[in-house]
Amino acid sequence: MASSQFHCLQSVRVSSASRLFISTSFDHGRVNFKRNSNCLVYASTNNLNRDHHPQSKVDTVLDSIKWDDKGLAVALAQNVDTGAILMQGFANREAVATTISSRKATFYSRSRSMLWTKGETSNNFINVHDIFLDCDRDSIIYLGKPDGPTCHTGAETCYYTSLIDLLEDQQSGYKFPLTTLNSLESTIAKRKGELDVPQTGKPSWTRRLLLDEKLLCSKIREEADELCRTLEENEDMSRTASEMGDVLYHSMVLLALKDGKIEDVLEILRQRFSQSGIEEKRSRKTQG
Repeated sequence: MASSQFHCLQSVRVSSASRLFISTSFDHGRVNFKRNSNCLVYASTNNLNRDHHPQSKVDTVLDSIKWDDKGLAVALAQNVDTGAILMQGFANREAVATTISSRKATFYSRSRSMLWTKGETSNNFINVHDIFLDCDRDSIIYLGKPDGPTCHTGAETCYYTSLIDLLEDQQSGYKFPLTTLNSLESTIAKRKGELDVPQTGKPSWTRRLLLDEKLLCSKIREEADELCRTLEENEDMSRTASEMGDVLYHSMVLLALKDGKIEDVLEILRQRFSQSGIEEKRSRKTQG
């Protein structure tokens, strides 16, 4: 990836209606970068770009990180919605300072001895929402939302090879380390992809739901009612969890029929964190 080294960092705050036009820059969305021999200038209208952090506070935090003898720490990038580990690189002090200011995951290339921002050449930036340090303060997580595939192979994440499969001599191709919800979604998507193929073996309930929209909708209503009754009839928590699982499963089948992904839902929920539920419902009526 094209990148350049620099020795100072300047944060420029601009209004939402303005842009910073620079002759030698690369643009992504509402973010403009300019690099020259010794400085990076940054301007953003992103809502997530909070008020500029005082340099003294940034320095104090960066001083607390246990950099190795080369001034580096391991830096992981994680999807804020799915929890997927996207990639691993290394970061130095300048890389983390740049990430704090630009909200774009920035690393340090050991082979080229320079900073690089993920997405500079591919436009698949990782938009950082938060940065976490581990308990020993010697490794970093950039928690963010990727604009596209992270791996240079075109895969969503660089982690797609199962060690267990290798030990058992299995050729699994891309096999992502999925959370429970994402594993369920993957199974539902597989059943959907098999609808045109004659069914063999034991009957599939997911397949039946995918082929019968009326049955699917009736099951979602039925399971939602049963979930409510666990509260109304004071049933124990295990029963509530079971019924909640049924609601989630059947709702995810409907989501698959609409060509949606659970990540879309999680992103919407995340965006509502800072908004009152009452205000959010009012805004729906206004938009309608």
